[in-house]
Amino acid sequence: MNEANSVEALLEEARLVAAMPPPEERLRLREAAGFSRAHFAATVGVGRQTIANWETGVSDPTPPARYPYLRILKGLADIYPPPAAPVVPAALLGLETLRGPDGRAIEGDPGPCVRCGVETTYQSTDGRPLHSGALCQPATTTPAPPAAVPPAPVPAAPAAAAVSPVPARVPTRPQRRSKSAERAEADLMGLIRGAVEHEAERAGGDEDATLKALIGRAIPDVMHLFNETRATARYEYTAYPALPDILHKPSKKDPDQIWEARPVYNNPAYSMRAPERDIKVTALDVNAAYLSALKVWLPIGKLEHTTGPDGVGPKRSGVHLITPAPWTHPHLPDPLGDRDTPGALWITDATLRLLLRLSGPKWGLTGAPTVHESWTSGATENFLDALRKLLVAARSEAIAAGDRLTLEYVKAMYSKFVSTMGESVHNREMVRPDWMHLIHSQAYALHCGRAYKAHQAGLDVVALKHTDELHVTGDWRQVFTEGRGVSELKVKQGDGKNAGEYLVGKVGG
Repeated sequence: MNEANSVEALLEEARLVAAMPPPEERLRLREAAGFSRAHFAATVGVGRQTIANWETGVSDPTPPARYPYLRILKGLADIYPPPAAPVVPAALLGLETLRGPDGRAIEGDPGPCVRCGVETTYQSTDGRPLHSGALCQPATTTPAPPAAVPPAPVPAAPAAAAVSPVPARVPTRPQRRSKSAERAEADLMGLIRGAVEHEAERAGGDEDATLKALIGRAIPDVMHLFNETRATARYEYTAYPALPDILHKPSKKDPDQIWEARPVYNNPAYSMRAPERDIKVTALDVNAAYLSALKVWLPIGKLEHTTGPDGVGPKRSGVHLITPAPWTHPHLPDPLGDRDTPGALWITDATLRLLLRLSGPKWGLTGAPTVHESWTSGATENFLDALRKLLVAARSEAIAAGDRLTLEYVKAMYSKFVSTMGESVHNREMVRPDWMHLIHSQAYALHCGRAYKAHQAGLDVVALKHTDELHVTGDWRQVFTEGRGVSELKVKQGDGKNAGEYLVGKVGG
């Protein structure tokens, strides 16, 4: 090759490198052409995971594969240019969402949104398709910028507590995040702030009216955020799978057959009546219990039936029919809750993981359950992690700013997201009762884990209730971190007999 050709080749590569598309565009071009990551990897001479890293912003292309990869992208960009942004008339930007007397957005026949063109079932006040509130982002507008004060650091949820009675410690070294992930989160945080500002303006500054409107729109808004966090996700999922009979309600009033193991525990050694001696008890509140429980192993495909223990595995999840071993520890809450009917029962994978850990050699608190049959599929623990991290960041920012509206709005979004993902008329975008039961059970398993951790540290567990109430004796601050953050505990507020600190009698103590 002569010198002129060498220089021209070098300049051509420099031009390509300068035009390197961002990670999301790399992904769009490959998917537009219908090529798999494996096909790209074989063509440019790298591994499939390397292509995935380039498309998610974890890393950038490097020689020698960078040049052929860029040539492919440039060629695909000529074939598949980005869709032209529609021009949205200014008059359409001021449309309001049609709402009922309860403040909820009213749904109708699906159609392309008049502002952004994406299909929606929600309507404007004049009957045209329109996304709910400020969560519709027209292509002609600029996404809301991050606030001047960056979001508070996101505390990591205790991922290991689903399979361990003691929640894992949060790593002190922060995990590295890609720039594209940070940009995406900043954009979605802007949507949350924009929704609050939009409703506050509509309500003329009336805080109660604003909060009512935000809670009324929480379901469509959180589903929009869920879909946005799934935009570049690795896993495909089934929103309307064929479900076994055990996951169907026989009627609107009757539950399905899954036992969630909700704890309702009172230590029989303590009594409010005729005490032999008084003991000081502290009632503790767990923050954002269901938000933490979004970190759970969820089945992402069609549930498959197996018999015996074949459906049990570290990377499978679903529901299982088991016969539990007896629980013989009245000083500790039963991991199956207050169930008083003996025999076999259907439980979720989150509960089974807890039982298997408690029956292992480290704890030896009970015998291993007998698994009779299962409905499971391949699973991931990170399916809802991007949504969880986004809502945790929004919650932390609201607490730091003393922003009650955003705090309650975020709480309504994650609680309604969980409660309506099953068979609910309020959420038509998915029917996954297995996910709903798994998240509930995960919250209960995490709660039991706190009780076992307190007991291991020398505290007596006086009561364990719901997902967020733990009553203990002794210096609880040596065991748990005090605060309002996710995974932190605080003293329960209120005027009832079980609020804050109170005295209780210990029988036979």
